Amino acid sequence: MARQTTHQTEPNKPKNVKRDPIASGERDATFNRAASHNYFLEDKMEAGIVLTGSEVKSVRAGRANLKDGYALLKDGELWLLNAHIGAYENAGYAGHTPLRTRKLLVRADELRKLQAKTQQKGYTLVPTRMYFKNGKIKCEIALAKGKQSWDKRETERRRTADKEAREAIARSRKQ
Repeated sequence: MARQTTHQTEPNKPKNVKRDPIASGERDATFNRAASHNYFLEDKMEAGIVLTGSEVKSVRAGRANLKDGYALLKDGELWLLNAHIGAYENAGYAGHTPLRTRKLLVRADELRKLQAKTQQKGYTLVPTRMYFKNGKIKCEIALAKGKQSWDKRETERRRTADKEAREAIARSRKQ
């Protein structure tokens, strides 16, 4: 009777060292920089998003854009409009429309809170980022109030003053 040998592997070696940072949740899939420039962001909340398979693959490939997107409460449901998710090259006939309306998944109590807050004048819901969490794509929605042009200039002045102060502190530490 021949003796069977078993292949010995290293038990402590990680399986996949170079995993995609977006898919593993280390980095955002997309981020809406224009939201903080155009709006005062007040309350943020996490929402699930209903996507097709080709849309998920496009988000993993980094082909999503939230710049012109906004959320809307309609018939007791939350919808994401104007969020662009580019076409996936290998989707074949089962592709998706890049600017389609997508449903956001939130709890009923959160939906009631958003309903009350968005009925106030000047408030809207803006998507700020899209990211992976436990293998699922999540969308962060912020309650936002629009900025006027003088608000934007004031924010820019404050930002440059803070930057100059940090640089002055760094220069004094070097000397």
